[in-house]
Amino acid sequence: MRPSNIKKLGPLPDQTLRRVSQFVDRGLIAADLAAALEAVADRYALGLTPALAALIDPSDPNDPIARQFVPQLGELITHRHESSDPIGDHAHMPVKGVVHRYPDRVLLKPVHVCPVYCRFCFRREMVGPGAEALSAEELDRALDYIASHPAIGEVILTGGDPMMLSPRRMAHLIARLSAIPHLQVLRIHSRVPIADPDRINAEMIAALDTPLALWLSIHSNHARELGPDQRQAIRALAKAGIGLLGQTVLLKGVNDQVDILAELFRALISLRVKPYYLHHPDLAPGTASFRLTIEEGQKIVSDLWRAIPGIARPTYVLDIPGGLGKTPLAVSGAEPIGQGRYQVSGLDGRSAIYPPDGDQTV
Repeated sequence: MRPSNIKKLGPLPDQTLRRVSQFVDRGLIAADLAAALEAVADRYALGLTPALAALIDPSDPNDPIARQFVPQLGELITHRHESSDPIGDHAHMPVKGVVHRYPDRVLLKPVHVCPVYCRFCFRREMVGPGAEALSAEELDRALDYIASHPAIGEVILTGGDPMMLSPRRMAHLIARLSAIPHLQVLRIHSRVPIADPDRINAEMIAALDTPLALWLSIHSNHARELGPDQRQAIRALAKAGIGLLGQTVLLKGVNDQVDILAELFRALISLRVKPYYLHHPDLAPGTASFRLTIEEGQKIVSDLWRAIPGIARPTYVLDIPGGLGKTPLAVSGAEPIGQGRYQVSGLDGRSAIYPPDGDQTV
């Protein structure tokens, strides 16, 4: 939440806001909080692009875009259960830049910078300006590892944000991955189409050309992020034949209401983006203000399922701390009642017994 004594925003920035003073000049931080917030900036990277800054509503002190990117004093408080590696990447990193958690797929992290820095980021202690990208030798070792494990059929480019690579470097990386015979699927996880849509130009789209099945998972948390430039970028990706998925984090004070999530997911499917994951927030340091309880999330999702069609429903998941992978969190609609029978509930709240009573023999 922005301080109530801020009445209007300053002029639109022409570059990414990276310092507390720039947020103050823009009117996103009250001047009397600047000194205290420097401690946050010393610990975690700051970043808000002009494209997203332009979408902030100056009349809304609870603007959902500002809340995601403006530093907050609560980030300095680390709770006992929070971790710098909340989903256990390091436990599954056989070589630098590769996370091999599941037998048939790996994460590949070529860069550790992002166009923006979310205040709830689960890798917030690993990313930021100055964070190391893979060197040429490290990338060779990462690709050699993938090539030497024929069970791997899918590579997921993440980071940081892999679409911060130049088109030339992206094309080179995709070409090398495409040459590995046992790979079938390439997935890219990115905020760029939302945070810096100008990067989705003809050169970048050409760089994404591959014989592999390519899926781009776009991170968006609120329909307000889908401005005209963002929609144009997404449409360009869809027109190029790239499969588009959506990933969203369920965030207190941003999208923890059924109508907000429904608006977002309906907007995404209208752009040919299939909502894929709705993430329960991870236990990253200093992110407690964004987290709901699992019970609160399950209630929201249960109500949401009644409001939107199946094509618009992502899977509500938790990344289990310690590196155990994802687990679905949605409440089951089938309760066992014994003798192989269940009470099943419909989206309208009515329930029935399955299999139904009566002799089913024909």
